[in-house]
Amino acid sequence: MVDWSVVVTVFSVYAAAVVIPGPNFVAITHKAVTGKRSDALALVAGIVTVNLFWATCAVLGIGVVFAIFPWLAIGVKLTGAAYLIWFGLRLVMSARAIHTEVRQPTKPPLFRAAFLQGIATNIANPKSIAFYAAVFSSAVPTHVSTPTFFAMLATVGISATCWYGVVALVLSHARIASAYRRAKAWIDLTCGGLMIALGIRQAFR
Repeated sequence: MVDWSVVVTVFSVYAAAVVIPGPNFVAITHKAVTGKRSDALALVAGIVTVNLFWATCAVLGIGVVFAIFPWLAIGVKLTGAAYLIWFGLRLVMSARAIHTEVRQPTKPPLFRAAFLQGIATNIANPKSIAFYAAVFSSAVPTHVSTPTFFAMLATVGISATCWYGVVALVLSHARIASAYRRAKAWIDLTCGGLMIALGIRQAFR
């Protein structure tokens, strides 16, 4: 029997986290405005796949591992902070460059490459690991029934697919992509500054 109170808790925790812009959001945005819509959706599929993997690890006890080895949790936190700062600096530096990037609609879709890029983006994202190990795992009871377990995974999968899918579909629209490219420098500068601030906050929290 599904414990819907647990499922609702998982949804509230994950939904609040997934809408906060991060490396996954930036990767999808870049793919959507510079490539084919199908490639952006393939990237989303890769990111969602890794989200399901981390959610499974969290339910099975990755938080317990960090509790036993606190130095590992500190290492993940600092690594994640360094990654966010590095990512933010890259965005800030790219915002200062002259962009001549254009959409190439005639390029064949690279579903496999985009899917693997989505997996790599999320696997290498310490923010995701830290979230699932600390926040997500603490919101999930130690023991849940099998139906509840799959209901939680379905909640994560559907939430991630809906949010990132909407981002990919909206930003891949021709007019929106064109407007984004015109304002790309300011958007990159803003997002980069936010990433750096989040990284510093995570390092000293």
